[in-house]
Amino acid sequence: MKTIFVFLATGFEEIEALTPVDVLRRAGLNVQTVSVMDEQTVTGAHGVPVVADKMFAEIASEDAEMILLPGGLPGATNLDEHIGLEEMILQFASAGKPLAAICAAPLVLGNRNLLEGKKATCYPGFETYLKGAEYTANLVEVDGNIITGKGPGAAMEFAFAIVEKYCGAAKVQELKQGMMIEV
Repeated sequence: MKTIFVFLATGFEEIEALTPVDVLRRAGLNVQTVSVMDEQTVTGAHGVPVVADKMFAEIASEDAEMILLPGGLPGATNLDEHIGLEEMILQFASAGKPLAAICAAPLVLGNRNLLEGKKATCYPGFETYLKGAEYTANLVEVDGNIITGKGPGAAMEFAFAIVEKYCGAAKVQELKQGMMIEV
């Protein structure tokens, strides 16, 4: 099974990174966190240090099934500035492989014109970065190979949208029951 890579940069929004990691692993999906920084321990926007599973130099795009970008500041702008990640994202986009971004992180996709003609959402105020997208302000938006989320409060629904893509709606319902989320 290929891997869903969750990329971590200094200042990432902890809820938006770790909620999907937790939920996707509960669904049985292969998920790894990847540091794009110079160290394996990456500190989030609220001072929570997270030890990434891998360093960017240790991964290969052909091993990835999906790229997931958490928001937070300066996390999203740090992701936006990483040249290797940019190359991987562009490879994924040209191959039609899934990309997911939440909160401020859809700016990474928008800055590469990957949201052109797609419905997308993001943290209020960042819609100007969604070049060519139809901004919806919904909690989660799924349009083709791209999944976007609005912000920290959308992290759980964002994760469930990814689970539904790979495992179906029945698995989402099963997870919600097990996690004591009303269905």
